[in-house]
Amino acid sequence: MKKLLLVAFLAGFTSLVYAQDQAQASTGVYTLSDFDKKYGMLLKHPGVQIESAEAINQLYNYKFYEADKEFRWLKVRYPRHPMPYFLMGLAEWWKIVPNTDVTDYDSKCVAYMDTTIALAERLYDESEDKIEPSFFLSAAYAFKGRLYSERKKWAKATLAGKNALKYFEKCKGNGDLNPELLFGDGLYNYYSQWIPQNYPILKPVLALFPKGNKNTGIQQLEKTAFNAFYTRVEARYFLLQIYSMENQYDKAYDMAKYMAQQYPDNPFFERYYARSAFVRGMLGEAESVSKSILSKIERGQVGYEGVSGRTAAYILAYINQHFYKNNTEAKTYYQKSIEFAKQTNSLDAGYYWSSVLNLGKIANAEKNYNEARMYFDEVMDRADRKSSQYQEAKKAIEEGKKARREERRKRS
Repeated sequence: MKKLLLVAFLAGFTSLVYAQDQAQASTGVYTLSDFDKKYGMLLKHPGVQIESAEAINQLYNYKFYEADKEFRWLKVRYPRHPMPYFLMGLAEWWKIVPNTDVTDYDSKCVAYMDTTIALAERLYDESEDKIEPSFFLSAAYAFKGRLYSERKKWAKATLAGKNALKYFEKCKGNGDLNPELLFGDGLYNYYSQWIPQNYPILKPVLALFPKGNKNTGIQQLEKTAFNAFYTRVEARYFLLQIYSMENQYDKAYDMAKYMAQQYPDNPFFERYYARSAFVRGMLGEAESVSKSILSKIERGQVGYEGVSGRTAAYILAYINQHFYKNNTEAKTYYQKSIEFAKQTNSLDAGYYWSSVLNLGKIANAEKNYNEARMYFDEVMDRADRKSSQYQEAKKAIEEGKKARREERRKRS
């Protein structure tokens, strides 16, 4: 259900692209006074596009104050248009992205999207061209559905998702027009096949929809990511996750590194850069980026918190343990990763299990057998029985018992 609603959420962006594509097709020149009378043509104004693009770049780089100033100027200039409210709601959503368990920004995000919907409905009724208001209706409902699904409010999420899809249908199927429009089609193609493979319970629901193709979806998203203007960052955001799910680690590394360089203060992109560099064995880069993340957390930089912290601390711990052979530093960083896991209520995740497991291994190596047993027991209590961490902890306990029996035999 969650992924199905995500598809609805993503679909909204395609409507924006289509609206902007139609706007670019016009060769007319309009004054600001014209826009006061014709709110439906707001996206056609090149000045508004340029200023909005700069503000959105600030948003993606987590400079929310700078972005908000521009969004509020648009709100004053166009008080009856949904665009400024949608952008302010988008900013609230990206404040949630680093740790979706945080609910501090929910009410403002929903309020901005509700205002977007109210203004877009009026624009839809008053305008002959339904494309622009359809985008805002689809996108705002989709963001609400995505947020409600994160909060497990399934009834609200389903209703919002249905509304998003209803307005998205007005633009769906136009993905062959240009790279911008491939975004929604690419996401649909990928997730409509990925969902039933990973969530079999949803197969009956998805049987009602056209079949997708994951490879085609990835190709469409890649074309959007490298050729589009308006949707390239969102396409890259999802490609990072898709590459990781598909074990395409080289592509994930290249994309994450580029996005972290483009938006160096975006915690999501920097975290993915650290992870992908680590997986690929680029340990120097992984170490440097992980230290940067922890430094930003210590400074209280916007968006940097426990989810990024547990990843960065684990990477530094692993590097110190296995490559620098510095168990003292390794233990410090493993403990930091554990603390971040506790802060984010993620004791059921791999970073926590692995951190505790490795502390047990270090304790064993230092002949602190009782301490080691305590760590291994914790892993067996917390970890999934099918996980490698559980199996390693179980094996370590068995080997520890065997070693003690052997020691007692020798002493006797």
